[in-house]
Amino acid sequence: MLACSCHSCFDPELAFTGNKKLSPSFNATNALSVALVPPAFCTFAPMQFSSVLLEDAVNEFAKLPGVGRKTALRLVLHLLKQEPEEVLHFSEVMSRMRNEIQFCHRCHNVSDSEVCSICANTSRKQDMICVVENIRDVIALEGTQGFNGTYHVLGGVISPLDGIGPSQLNIDTLALRVQKEATAEIIFALSPTIQGDTTIYYIQKKLPSTTKVTTISRGIAFGGELEYADEMTLARSLQNRLPIESYVSNR
Repeated sequence: MLACSCHSCFDPELAFTGNKKLSPSFNATNALSVALVPPAFCTFAPMQFSSVLLEDAVNEFAKLPGVGRKTALRLVLHLLKQEPEEVLHFSEVMSRMRNEIQFCHRCHNVSDSEVCSICANTSRKQDMICVVENIRDVIALEGTQGFNGTYHVLGGVISPLDGIGPSQLNIDTLALRVQKEATAEIIFALSPTIQGDTTIYYIQKKLPSTTKVTTISRGIAFGGELEYADEMTLARSLQNRLPIESYVSNR
């Protein structure tokens, strides 16, 4: 077992290997069983590969979000165990997805054609639009099976500090869509942040006064403890309070 012996990394009472804590039973009495690494070698050595092809594959997988080099190596080794036809099919599916996938020209959701399956579904309420930040939000809301309208993906929120302005988002297409389709209601399902509220305020000013504008309810999550909620959440929960009859009937 290896552990760094420099003052910043090694403590006999809290011995660490890398950045993972050892067993709670580890203490100063058995600390001598740890082979100490000189401070000069505090940084752990990178993985060594006997194949450049393997290393290149690991490096590519490691570029994916949430995938480290160890996980990337495990995925690559898994592919090596598969039949060549399966690996070829995997690569073809990824390539086809990247090259052939489209974005709905109406709501900017991912689609296999010019109009996504949600917008093309005549059984959904076409005069009700739920405005979301990104495609993941569409997937999350669809998973609830509680919304039967359509969506509009902004592609982000207004954030001057990040250099994101209204012109970089799908706001103008939303305003044109509302005017063209005589939308009855706009539902904002954006994150309850300063950026999200700024985006809602900006878009609301561009919508016709005849269009009903609402936002998803905000407040204490079901099963949450009041003592752990922040002041803003508590304040909004009080402002958006519901009659007890309505609360009980919706449970």
